[in-house]
Amino acid sequence: MRLRFTQLADQLARGLAPIYLICGDEPYQLGEAARSIRARARAAGFDEREVLDQDGAFDWGALTASANAMSLFCARKLIDLRIGTAKLGKEGGAAVRAYCERPCPDNLLLMTAPVLERKELETQWAKAVEAQGVVVQVWPLKERELVQWLEQRLKSAGFVPARGVADLLAERLEGNQLAAAQEIEKLRLLREPGPLAVDDLLGTLADSARFDLFALTDAAIAGDRARVQRVLAVLRAEGTAATLVLWVLARDLRMLAQAAWAKGRQGSASQFVAQQRVPRQRQEAIERALRRLSGTLLRSLVRQCALADRSIKGLGPNDAWERLAFIADTLASGALRLPPPPTPR
Repeated sequence: MRLRFTQLADQLARGLAPIYLICGDEPYQLGEAARSIRARARAAGFDEREVLDQDGAFDWGALTASANAMSLFCARKLIDLRIGTAKLGKEGGAAVRAYCERPCPDNLLLMTAPVLERKELETQWAKAVEAQGVVVQVWPLKERELVQWLEQRLKSAGFVPARGVADLLAERLEGNQLAAAQEIEKLRLLREPGPLAVDDLLGTLADSARFDLFALTDAAIAGDRARVQRVLAVLRAEGTAATLVLWVLARDLRMLAQAAWAKGRQGSASQFVAQQRVPRQRQEAIERALRRLSGTLLRSLVRQCALADRSIKGLGPNDAWERLAFIADTLASGALRLPPPPTPR
């Protein structure tokens, strides 16, 4: 079974699976998911916990030995296997598969790992875990998912959030779930449980939003011009290299231009987009974007990326960030406009 982070609580309420694999690059969700499973395991009588830290020199025989060892103090044991590498290798995969083939009912195996590539999640050991237990991939929560998570978190803290409260929190704290959890804890200290209005947050709520590079192109492809400018401002304030911003914009613009060409030739870009191994949810956003973006505009923006590259290297007349903002905003608006005039140096 494969679940999202937001689905884990419901699964735990129905009962524990014998094996859990949590992987991803969002540290708060990774820790929160592991804590939830450990708490549920303690409540179910798994009173002993053995921690195994896997690194390059790890002996995978330790997993087999732990699974076969009888506890002197309790009948049920949680094996907490912390994977430190992105690939298990032949020996690690064989050890996990062997465990999955004969899971002990008195043991619960919890594996936490960094981001695992798609190929690693399609290996035999990962499929064995998915068949016997639960795989939870953690990613930064997006927009409505984050709003729903904040509403649930506020209600668990005893608040009754008015309309717009969770949306404001999401706007100020997107991409930073640790700060979001801390903000709700701060509210618990400052206010009594009960109704919570938007005005109660103003003046005390800091802007702690964090965005990755792909949030920029997602917003531009979705046509959200305001979000594009906000993401760019945060990336620039955090010291993100303009070269990386250009890379992600140019990559998606080239793909969109090729998809627009395929659409003109074949009447549909679906097959081409699928061949690029784009996630299904993003495929739909790209196909919607192609209905408002012309091939002429996309080719023009690809050329603008070349000019932005010159500006980054100090060979062009414009400020690099101004040109990047122009490219992203034009992609979001879908309107072909004149580029920004040269900026005096």
